Amino acid sequence: MTQSMSPPALLVPETAPFTSEQRAWLNGFFAGIVSLDGAVTALSPEQSAALMPGGAQAKGPLDDDDDGEAPWHDQSLKLDARMKLAEGRPLRRRMMAAMAQQDCGQCGYNCQDYSNAIFLKTEERLNLCVPGGKETARMLKVLHEELGNAPPPVAGKKDAPVGVSPPTAEPGRSRDNPATATFLSRTRLNKEGSEKETWHLEFDLSDCGLDYVPGDSFGLYPANDPELADLVVRALGSSAAHPVGGRTLRDALIHDVSLSLAPDSLFQLLSYITGGDARQKAKALASGDDPDGDAATLDVLAALEKFPSARPDPEAFVEALEPLQPRVYSISSSIRANPGRISLTVDAVRYRIGNRTRLGVASTFLAERIEPGDPVKVYVQKAHNFALPADAAIPIIMIGPGTGIAPFRAFLQERMATKAPGRNWLFFGHQRSECDFFYEDELTEMKAAGLLNRLTLAWSRDGDQKIYVQNRMRDVGRDLWAWLAEGAHIYVCGDGKRMAKDVEMALVDIAVSHGARSTDEAIAFVTGLKKAGRYQQDVY
Repeated sequence: MTQSMSPPALLVPETAPFTSEQRAWLNGFFAGIVSLDGAVTALSPEQSAALMPGGAQAKGPLDDDDDGEAPWHDQSLKLDARMKLAEGRPLRRRMMAAMAQQDCGQCGYNCQDYSNAIFLKTEERLNLCVPGGKETARMLKVLHEELGNAPPPVAGKKDAPVGVSPPTAEPGRSRDNPATATFLSRTRLNKEGSEKETWHLEFDLSDCGLDYVPGDSFGLYPANDPELADLVVRALGSSAAHPVGGRTLRDALIHDVSLSLAPDSLFQLLSYITGGDARQKAKALASGDDPDGDAATLDVLAALEKFPSARPDPEAFVEALEPLQPRVYSISSSIRANPGRISLTVDAVRYRIGNRTRLGVASTFLAERIEPGDPVKVYVQKAHNFALPADAAIPIIMIGPGTGIAPFRAFLQERMATKAPGRNWLFFGHQRSECDFFYEDELTEMKAAGLLNRLTLAWSRDGDQKIYVQNRMRDVGRDLWAWLAEGAHIYVCGDGKRMAKDVEMALVDIAVSHGARSTDEAIAFVTGLKKAGRYQQDVY
């Protein structure tokens, strides 16, 4: 006869890194798995942690009692406002607040993983945040000083930053190990009369073997405008053939360094070789001040022109500049529909300051300087929470004015190629219907074929009143709400400074008007969509 034994009480050690609720769950769990003879072996905090749902672990270098919320993760906020919101948070979280909050992948990470990598000392470069520019680099430098000379934390598997491949990874999967693609063609998407210059660009991936999925981005290394490089050489008073780091000065200026906004290190160098009032101005600019109110306009050439008496040694000059960074663009094609190929949709950036036209480095490289057949260093940047639903039957609502249409062209091509049953609704807008209707023929065919169930258009310059996608959303709010009520996922791509905020506010208004919610409840509803992965953004 087996003697009945009641299981002894099992208490998870008070030193275990759990809340009281977690400890209670563990006690109940262990009570259910006590061996038949009633014997219980005491578990260490580490052992009990390993049995927690979700794989809870003992505290590591990134477990710093932070609540995980990031109220500063909003690219429309200025740096000062983001840092204010991060006051009192752990160092790695304040480092995240210093980022541009775009999760664009140009640094090879998302914002949180880049800050974690710096904190864990697995990433030494503080100047990789292209959209954050000098502001972010300066703030990271200040925050990095708090790390001091302390040994790097021991990073376990759970602490390893994601979003970047090690240098030994397969070529084309990391900005630090690009592959080589071949440029095929460019086609202008605007018709005569447009105020914009937008290009559809095609690349051949067959030699490098890269693949991608809709929502991913394409990183590429551009080259600077040779004419700008020649002007810089002339301003230096040097020779284009002057040797610098194993190549000529001109080649280094075209391929190796950024000629955009002048870095602090350049002003520091100029302050060493000039005097008087000019020296003080250069020192002020190097420390982030703006003595003449022109700091935002000083690219490398303008900096040299501002200090004409300073003529640095070419090698020291090149060393003072930032490396030329890759640029990342949303992919506007599906590889299922276009095997071995990839396409982009890119606005060429040109603007005038003073008597000189400034050029967007990569956009004008693609628009005019690269030729069909030319090789390009490229890589695929995996998407951060921007992808089609796993269930192909789920309806999707896509909001992408201007070049924001790029990933949605990829979404639609993918859904056509896979015969996905889910319904598709696209909101597209631009300035003028006659000349700015990108991919009009393709979208018309998709609509006729029944793939594109709804196409809602907004034109801001066609009439006396400016109409934007957020206006059209309100116009069809009842139908949009019905789609959401049926489980639709909503996607937004494009300008993050204004459009994305306006779209979100329109969605809140729709939830109030058609969902019988108060404003606070509507805001909570939209927040819930985001947390559930039903509201995804790719904004810049």
